[in-house]
Amino acid sequence: MYTLFLIVHVLVCFFLIVVVLLQSGKAADLAGAFGGMGSQTAFGPRGSATLLSKATTISAVLFMVTSLSLSILATRSAGLGTTVLEGAPAKSAPSKAVQIPVNPMPVPGSPQPVKSAPVQVPIPPPPGNQNTAPKK
Repeated sequence: MYTLFLIVHVLVCFFLIVVVLLQSGKAADLAGAFGGMGSQTAFGPRGSATLLSKATTISAVLFMVTSLSLSILATRSAGLGTTVLEGAPAKSAPSKAVQIPVNPMPVPGSPQPVKSAPVQVPIPPPPGNQNTAPKK
């Protein structure tokens, strides 16, 4: 169904381009080219609708309808795909503790530097497996 609408949409696009380019402007006569009065009227006399203007209107409406249809069909099938993370197996890594030496700044006015002790920082498990607690 999506492919059918896409083919119709592309054909309507090409037809609309051709029909618009074949039309002449409102003041396309010789007087309009040299600044005649026909080109400066905002609401001048209007002739009957030609075949090209009717074809433009119909193809513009078809273009809008196929555009809306394609967007609706595209959003309906957008949620059916899976992501890479959903297909990956869940792995649990063992929790490890890393020793990080902490060297605090010496306190001004203190005669001897402050001695530091290593601090153990636990590494949390990966976010994919929430049920396992870190081992102590």
